[in-house]
Amino acid sequence: MADKIKSSYKFSKSFYDDAITQGKWWSRLYFKLLWGGVDDKEIARRLLGWIPDDFSGKLLDVPVGTAVFTAEKYSRMKQADITCLDYSRDMLEQAACRFHNAGIGNARTMQGDVGSLPFGDETFDGVLCMNGLHVFPNKEKAYAEILRTLKPGGELLACFYIAGEQKIADWLAKTVMSRVGWFTPPFDTAADVRHRLESSYDILDFCVEGAMLYFRARKL
Repeated sequence: MADKIKSSYKFSKSFYDDAITQGKWWSRLYFKLLWGGVDDKEIARRLLGWIPDDFSGKLLDVPVGTAVFTAEKYSRMKQADITCLDYSRDMLEQAACRFHNAGIGNARTMQGDVGSLPFGDETFDGVLCMNGLHVFPNKEKAYAEILRTLKPGGELLACFYIAGEQKIADWLAKTVMSRVGWFTPPFDTAADVRHRLESSYDILDFCVEGAMLYFRARKL
């Protein structure tokens, strides 16, 4: 499964940004069918808006992808200590290049697995997880590792595909996206995610649009 994920993101590196930013007609069709027509850029804006520009703690961004949504935000977060982790070296190379070109010196990139984070307990003041939890092979470990490395009072911000909201999205996730390695089943429903969070977090915001969930939760 790990090799399949690496291969899929290596294959898509030349068009990944267009796909997630709806920069082409085919990517707009993709969002209409898979995500129920949601505006991924607007959801990213809302999610990043929950992080103040004067944030001065340690932030973990996993998976960072190509940083297409986050580079502009990070350029304003001068006081933050930002660690950007991804399983795909191809994604990391593009993110590092984007940070360099934007003059962002406080965001470092590193290769790693969210299921076994190379950090101590209670390291981060915040964790950002954009478009990741529908990809991670072992979701139990991903949630556990994020919780372990997040400080009490720290916030988890996330957005990702959820099952049970759009029939066409569920079909595409199962028969197309999973086969090429961009998604990894099984997939949570909104109720599943709420159940995962409620014992360890105070859920501050929890929003479903189309087949996408985005939330803000503070560790108890």
